[in-house]
Amino acid sequence: MKHLLALLAVLSIAASTQAAVEVYKIDATHSAINYSLRHILSKYTSSFTKLSGEITVDRDNLEKSSVTATIDVTAVSTGNTDRDNHIKSADFFDAAKFPAATFKSKSWKKTGENTFDITGDLTIKDVTKEVVLKTTLLGFGPGMRPGTLLSGWEATTTIKKSEFGLAGPVMLQKALGDDVALTINIEAGAKQG
Repeated sequence: MKHLLALLAVLSIAASTQAAVEVYKIDATHSAINYSLRHILSKYTSSFTKLSGEITVDRDNLEKSSVTATIDVTAVSTGNTDRDNHIKSADFFDAAKFPAATFKSKSWKKTGENTFDITGDLTIKDVTKEVVLKTTLLGFGPGMRPGTLLSGWEATTTIKKSEFGLAGPVMLQKALGDDVALTINIEAGAKQG
């Protein structure tokens, strides 16, 4: 009988530990990646409007969380069709050959009450580099539909486009800055079942 009670206690602890882990699916409709870079003397901002992925959250210890994301680089939106097509061309993303970029976290480090440095691998084209996302948890709460649970996140980082094979043609390299500032806004819904 003692062994049975001990086994039930262990199973109960395991179940409660598992219950603390939640998986959130990135809502592509309410998420975006914005970027800005210098063009000659000014800066302009554009965005990638299609992304997918999952955030696995351990609310008892958020440093044990993880995130994977896929960015559809064919869904670049600069407000100018010719520029969109040029960015997708072999001069930059070569989207016909590399239609997606990916991010996979390796570690989360708590830096404040709701802030984290999320270190992970960013792959663009055939180049993978480690980047750190300065991330803020915006919160958890109910969604508009009954029974749904949402989480909100914002992250920033800066990458050098030349390191990912995105420097562009020589005639544009002096006009375009190498530093690209990324702002990532995520709304994600808890997966059901």
